[in-house]
Amino acid sequence: MNVAPRSLNIIVAALGGEGGGVLSDWLIAAASSEELIVQSTSIPGVAQRTGATTYYIEIFPQPLTAAQRRPILALTPTPADIDIVAASELVEAGRALQNGYVTPGRTTLIASTSRVFAIGEKSAMADGRFDSERIMDAAAELARRAILFDMAATAQRADAPINAVLFGALIGSGSLPIARATAEGAIRQTQKSVETNLRGFAAGFDAAQRNASGVPADERGRADSLGRADALIATARKNFPAAVHDVLTAGIERLVDYQGPRYAELYLQRLAPIVRLETQASVTSFDVTRETARYLALWMSYEDVIRVAALKTRADRLARIRQEVRARDGDVVQVTDFLKPGIDELCSILPPRLGGALLRSARKRGLEDRLNVGMYIRSTGVFGFLLLRLLAGLRWWRPHSLRYQEEQRLIERWLAAIARAAAVDLALAREIAECAQLVKGYGDTHRRGVENFELIERTWFGTGPAPAVDLRKAREAALSDPEGTALQSVVAQACATSSSGTPSPKAAAHTH
Repeated sequence: MNVAPRSLNIIVAALGGEGGGVLSDWLIAAASSEELIVQSTSIPGVAQRTGATTYYIEIFPQPLTAAQRRPILALTPTPADIDIVAASELVEAGRALQNGYVTPGRTTLIASTSRVFAIGEKSAMADGRFDSERIMDAAAELARRAILFDMAATAQRADAPINAVLFGALIGSGSLPIARATAEGAIRQTQKSVETNLRGFAAGFDAAQRNASGVPADERGRADSLGRADALIATARKNFPAAVHDVLTAGIERLVDYQGPRYAELYLQRLAPIVRLETQASVTSFDVTRETARYLALWMSYEDVIRVAALKTRADRLARIRQEVRARDGDVVQVTDFLKPGIDELCSILPPRLGGALLRSARKRGLEDRLNVGMYIRSTGVFGFLLLRLLAGLRWWRPHSLRYQEEQRLIERWLAAIARAAAVDLALAREIAECAQLVKGYGDTHRRGVENFELIERTWFGTGPAPAVDLRKAREAALSDPEGTALQSVVAQACATSSSGTPSPKAAAHTH
């Protein structure tokens, strides 16, 4: 019995501005050149990361004979009825997996492992990034075949747009009845950026051929970068367990870059008591040390105007921007940075006594949130660059500043609380370590984070052993509500059921 051929059903998910529509047009033109019947529809997204632009294409896989009737093709995709899912970004591939479009017996998944973070990920008070490994694992389990590689990096190396790389990967996967020459002909037909698009197509085609077995490209690995931190990294590897070497390496590199080798030495000194306590407890994973090391490196490299100025004037920044906008040799690229410093930022780099007095005076008069000044600084211009370099050059002054002194005192209290807890309950110690997520940024964000941290500190850190689950609830409440209302509710409930040695709800709910 002859089985009638069915259509090849394809979903292409791209972000706004990535040329998903152009890719769809190339695919349609290539299929038409092979005398195949093709139909497509699209659902445009709202913006680059508030919604994907999804294209649905059905291709009848062989030319019709005179005796065959023209097939009826669908306008919308149906779960469990998709042959190919192509995505230019990893979370967009995850959406397709979640929606049931990828099935083990049928679907080839072709996706980039690169990420463009969504607004929700960027605005989260803690680390709001989606776990990419979950998508990679789901792809390996749910897809008949998964071709995964970093298309953004491939496009950058080829100096080509990512849609051309994705088109090349589609054809290179061998999942479509379209020859390479036909696909390249479809690109030439447009007569727009032909050489650039063909270069990207070739890079994507070759990458798909290399990864056709379904093994992700090795971009997921991270090579250790040594440089000036060599000696400290060697010391850390000698004195700390292997389970924390990767975190310590990253932390040392970050802090050497931030304030120099002595500052990184302080980082290792602060971690030594924590790892000793875990060693005495005969653990193997060293979870408390890992989490403390991670958050301590981030906290010690807090953002201030000195750090921001240093990052904005680095040589590789302009090079990266030129690559992102695809500037050619000889093209002039001008960068204008918008800054809005306030009284907090000004006082943070002053001597502690002077800065503290000015900040208290501003708060007393209600001026703390009213003295922000918007500034447009052309960092590629002589004046703007020199101004930012002047600020960046104040790194030597940072240890003498108000913000530095305040941050170090808070860090020391946090570390002491971790050590006290680790002596009796490692789960509680880890929860205290995780509370460092609350303190971040500058201005209002930093002020609210410190207030929430100190409220949790007064309520749980110094009142004897507390259930780790209660502390986790408090931290999650603080992270879910920047204004602190949810945290106030959790604290009030905890104090209402606490022992007599716990501060009263009124005292615990007091904030600076």
